[in-house]
Amino acid sequence: MKLNLSPLKFTLAAVVVAVASSAALVAHAQPMDGASHRHGHHGAAAGGERGMMGLSPRMLDAVKATPEQRTQIQQIMDAARKDLQAQREAGRSLRDQQMQLFTQPNVDANAAEALRQQMLTQHDAASKRMLQAMLDTSRVLTPDQRKQLADTMQKRRDMMERHLRERRQMDAAKS
Repeated sequence: MKLNLSPLKFTLAAVVVAVASSAALVAHAQPMDGASHRHGHHGAAAGGERGMMGLSPRMLDAVKATPEQRTQIQQIMDAARKDLQAQREAGRSLRDQQMQLFTQPNVDANAAEALRQQMLTQHDAASKRMLQAMLDTSRVLTPDQRKQLADTMQKRRDMMERHLRERRQMDAAKS
């Protein structure tokens, strides 16, 4: 099917899709607070029950983390959580600006591109901070603990994927 769009309408549609995509990317990459759940992943709970990399107390139990390791990991995650909270607020501000931009009678393509670049920069900063927390945590755990943790996380991922496939099959059978 061929669409007959004028060059102006095509350009506007492309800009809307590009900005919406970058907003979705930034929103998806935002670290979540304890009240948020997205796509089955949990953020850092208020009591520190779950931090980045899925390091719940149960997982730390499984790798036999020492009390000293737990304290160090908690400090790393608390610092990262604090830093990422500020970045989350900055991302929220950028999304507000985006909404204002796209509700104007005439959307400024240069302003939209500049905002997209700011959103990508903010996403990159959040990604770098999460990576730093993961690297710091990896230095606290022994190589054997990291391997055991990775194996446990892979088993959980496999189980979740199996459940998702089964659910899709059940949903398809209902249709």
